[in-house]
Order: sequence, then structure tokens, then C-alpha cells
Amino acid sequence: MAAGGSYSMVEYFGGDGGYRCGYCKHEKGNFSHGMWSHTMTVKDYQDLIDRGWRRSGKYVYKPTMNKTCCPQYTIRCHALNFHPSKTHKKTLKRMNKFLSKGERPVEQNDVGHEGEPMDSMHEGVHPPPQDPLKIDLTDVEDIFTSPDPNTDTKSTTSSTSREDAAPVQADKTSNDAPKPGKGADPSRPLCRKAKDIRKERRLQKEQQKQQATSSIPAPSKSASNQPKLLEEFISEFLPNDPLHRLEFKRFLCDSPLEAESAPDGPDMGYGSFHQQYWLDDRIVAVGVLDILPSCVSSVYLYYHPDFSSLSLGTYTALREIAFTRQLQKQSPKLAYYYLGFYVHSCPKMRYKGQYRPSDLLCPETYVWMPIERCIPRLEISAYSRLNEDAKAGDAHALKDMGRALVLHRRTVMPYAAYTRKRKGSNDEKEVEQYASLVGQTCAERILLYRA
Repeated sequence: MAAGGSYSMVEYFGGDGGYRCGYCKHEKGNFSHGMWSHTMTVKDYQDLIDRGWRRSGKYVYKPTMNKTCCPQYTIRCHALNFHPSKTHKKTLKRMNKFLSKGERPVEQNDVGHEGEPMDSMHEGVHPPPQDPLKIDLTDVEDIFTSPDPNTDTKSTTSSTSREDAAPVQADKTSNDAPKPGKGADPSRPLCRKAKDIRKERRLQKEQQKQQATSSIPAPSKSASNQPKLLEEFISEFLPNDPLHRLEFKRFLCDSPLEAESAPDGPDMGYGSFHQQYWLDDRIVAVGVLDILPSCVSSVYLYYHPDFSSLSLGTYTALREIAFTRQLQKQSPKLAYYYLGFYVHSCPKMRYKGQYRPSDLLCPETYVWMPIERCIPRLEISAYSRLNEDAKAGDAHALKDMGRALVLHRRTVMPYAAYTRKRKGSNDEKEVEQYASLVGQTCAERILLYRA
């Protein structure tokens, strides 16, 4: 029974048919199990996402990992140990320059929330696994220009490395074909690629620096030599009177999650929240977050396309990690930031692995594995049992289906009592599939609606 005497209640829809994949666009390659959540406690949802489930609105789905064309692995970042990468630092510096001086960078690739393909919804009870971290709403720009806007969008651009393009030279004074030569001069060294020459020069400079500093004694470690915290990068170089002001506001949003509070929980309580980003009294982005007992889970983000050059996807992800760290001071168990699904088979979705240290969820044992140990396996096969222990199993595997709770005619009862009451019931296979997917613990807490 959940805190406050409330239950989670779901309707299970199965998941045998194939649907269009939003990642590789395979028309029938996407397979997932789904259920409609009429209500959900934060504890039950925490346990479900730790078994590979994910919500899109009130629809909760679980990819059929060994069958779907693009396996989606639940990914979490260790918020307390997170250190921003060079790309993350650049994003924060760009934002701070814009806030302090109004300097807006040119359009460029983003590696935060951006880069995810949109998944189109399909008719029927099995919508495809819409990735929760990103929904592009560039077609609803009028919402942002309304007096009380509440939305935002994401977009990406592509770039080509100059090193990949061979220089082309043309003779503007003659159309004659070049005269045949005598071939390579064996007395001269072979031509070398420019990038190889640059690499060698960098190595030489590094060696010279090491030689120059080898005789200088290393300074003792002090607080000034420690790497900067994420929070320091967020506020770095911001003056007391910046040209622009970025503010944050939070409020509850529609969700199947029941709002809850606990003595050892965060001050704002658990549940689903909109986190608004206001720039000079104008809303520019909105993120939807689920605050759960062990994590902050990013559901999706949308932002105004006029500000895409500020890499708002990356910036808001970093702010959400910092927010997770803030909440952990109030609730010690709340230490992770969930980014939704990591899809290694889709290159545009690999950016989520850059928020490290991070783990992927093993689809067979539901044990978290460091992403560095998972990547080699995923390079070989899109689907992989990530747990390296061959003897490990699912600690919450279904053992007694009869103890699964069902709701029938407004009465809560174990499934065993339901079958005795409903002699000749033919739903045993469906209930067993559902209970296996949610696990024994959740099956004994969540109410499965039976007509």
C-alpha cells in the first residue's frame, strides 16, 4: 500500500504488434508493451522506470528490447559526481556571455537534449516510444507570442568538418587539360595528410611543455586547485547587473503521478512539475520533470526556436542536474538524474552518454552498469545483456502471479481470488505477461484493472 493509503491503477494493453520506429523509421520495427496509468504513486513509478518503463503523459510503455529495431536503454547520471565536459562548459559560457553582454552565438550543433528524432504518434492503444527528453514544437510558435505563453521548442543544425573536405583548385586562365607528369619523385619524402602533420605538432608542443615543467616542483593540492563545480560554471562571469535576466519558476502539471510529501523528502514534495525559463519577462523554455524518491527524471523539454543558438537543450539539462544536486541536500536518497532512453543504434541519441558518470540499465537483470563497460557490447550488437555476471538474474522476477493485485468491480483482490470468482477467465496469459514485466514487487502493489 502506498503512502497516504493511495494505490496505483493501470490498464494493460499488451504489445505484440509492430509500429513505426521514430529513430530508424522502420515501418513495423518498433515493439513495446504499454499500459494506461489512471493514477500512479511516485514509489511505484520509480520502481517501474528502474525496470525499463517510461511515461509519455499517462501512457507508460516498456520497449521490447530483444525484439524492437532500436533498443532503448534507461540511462541515469550520477548527479553528485557529475563534472561538465568541454562542450558543456562552452555552452554555459555562451549563455553567460549572452546574459551579461547580449552576445548571441551563431547556430551550431547541440549535444544536450537536442538531436533526438521526433517520434510520431500512431492510432490505437500502442503509441510508439516517444522519447521523453525531446519534443519539437516549432509549429506552435504562436504560443510563445501570446500574452501568457507556456511552451518552447528544440531544433538542430548540422555541420561538416573542414578536415573532411579536400581542397579544390582551379586554373582560371586556361581550360586546357593538365599535362602528363613523370610521376612521383622517389628522392623526395611521401606526401602527408595535413591532419597528421597537425597532430605531430601538437605532440611536440606537449612534450616541450612537459620538459619545461618537469623541473618545477608540483604545488600542494588546495581548494584552488580542485576542479570547478557545475554550479560555479553556471554562474561564472555573471555580473551583478547583467544585460539579461534568466529566472526559473516551477508549478505542478497534469500527470498520473500523485503529488506526495515525506519528512525526508524535498521541500516541494514529489510529483510532476513544469520548470519554466523566463528571459526578461518572456518565457523561452519549459521542462517537465518528475521528482521521484531516488531521482529527478526529465520527461521532455521544449523551447522557443529564436533561442536555439544558445543550446538550450544542453543548458537546461545542466540546470536540471544542478537542481538534482540541490534537492539531494534535502533528500539524501535523491541522487540521480534520469535522461530517458539511450539509443546506441541511433547516432543522434548517443549524446545522452556524455553526461557522466552515467549508467545503463541491463534489460535482463535490471542492474545498473557503467556506460563505459556497456559501449563495447553495444558496438557489437544493438541489443545486449549488459550485466557481465552470467549467473545474475532478476531480483524481482515474478514468482507468484496469484498475489498480483487486481481491481474488479470496485473491489481490490489478489489475482488468485479473482480467478476463483471468475471461473473460466481466459486472461491468465495477459496477466502473467503484465506481472512479469512490472515484477513481483510492483505486481503486489499496483492495481490491474479487470473489466
